[in-house]
Amino acid sequence: MSMFRRSGWFRAALVTALAGQLAACSSIARIAYTAEEAAAAAVPGMDPGVRAYADASESTFTGMVARPDARKAPFAYLALSGGGGDGAFGAGILNGWTESGKRPEFALVSGVSTGALIAPFAFLGSGYDSTLTEIYTSGIASTLVQSPSVTNVLFGSGLFGDGRLRDLVGRFVTPDLLVAVAEAHAKGRRLLVVTTNLDSQRAVIWNMGAIAASGGPNAVSLFRDVLTASASIPAVFPPQLIDVQDGPKAFQEMHVDGSVVTPVFTLPQSFLLRDGRLNNPGGKADIYVVINGRLEPEFDLAQNNTLSIVERSFTTASRSRSRATMASTYAFTRANGIGFNLTYIDKTAPNTNAARGFDTAYMRSLYQDGYEKGRTGSFWLKNVPTAPLVKAIVAAR
Repeated sequence: MSMFRRSGWFRAALVTALAGQLAACSSIARIAYTAEEAAAAAVPGMDPGVRAYADASESTFTGMVARPDARKAPFAYLALSGGGGDGAFGAGILNGWTESGKRPEFALVSGVSTGALIAPFAFLGSGYDSTLTEIYTSGIASTLVQSPSVTNVLFGSGLFGDGRLRDLVGRFVTPDLLVAVAEAHAKGRRLLVVTTNLDSQRAVIWNMGAIAASGGPNAVSLFRDVLTASASIPAVFPPQLIDVQDGPKAFQEMHVDGSVVTPVFTLPQSFLLRDGRLNNPGGKADIYVVINGRLEPEFDLAQNNTLSIVERSFTTASRSRSRATMASTYAFTRANGIGFNLTYIDKTAPNTNAARGFDTAYMRSLYQDGYEKGRTGSFWLKNVPTAPLVKAIVAAR
């Protein structure tokens, strides 16, 4: 069976991690820095406000997403989750939603992992639908996982360590795209992407519109670095080393897949845990969450071997975290009068038990499933699904 069938990502990551233990002595040295220097670090040429930790204060986040023109348009927020090749579902949803004529202009878009790759094009609107179709259905994504290299495992930092993910990002993230993002940012709309800072073990929210609007010579490169980092599955793709500075000292932070900390970013912890409020002068607000993956438990007999146990445990934990995030977000929206809308890959999706990952045929069928749901409007849930066991217990009562 191919390494990238079903949850083969975890097999690849585990094998890579074990090989990494053998190659520790060949690791590339980094400039050491302290926790104090990390706290004060800034990206050269960028305003400090281009990023914040996801566990920062409410005021930090509200300042980042504030709409300076105080326009009266309704507040529509789109949150896109991680999911690798399953991002084809989200691309299909967006394009089908366009076809329905009901897709709003989003005041705020956030993306994690594959959701980060979708986010700029979702943010800019239906004019970029063809780009999403190309990324997720043309077969270009399958090239990311061709010819894994043992050399990369032993002497690099990822199974596919030749920069092909960043090359893919660079193909679509052009200077012209940054101009378009900057123009939308100037109108008060916000685009956020989440990475994981491995050094600090914290999620980082990046204000991509502020990067695009900075005019800095490193703006395009940083924009690409952040998107690549957010989608860089640890041990599979290499991390992104982002240049920062504390006074005269220059060093690099190590950033990887945002879903290491959060599978989808809706609101910071300070809001979800302390009942923070979004300032919305436009009246009604809606949060739309696209989970590029499955939320419901799926029965599958786990084999009594190490790899099977690890991968089954990983998928179980991931789905549990996603449901927990959705539950806390739903509670927040109910308490604050915000519309809650959720869609995810359910049991009606094609090829549920077939090859997953970046298999082109699988991605095309998943895209089509999302497209049909988006086109017909039969895709938004207004609450969070419970596990079948919970439903059974409730029914028995």
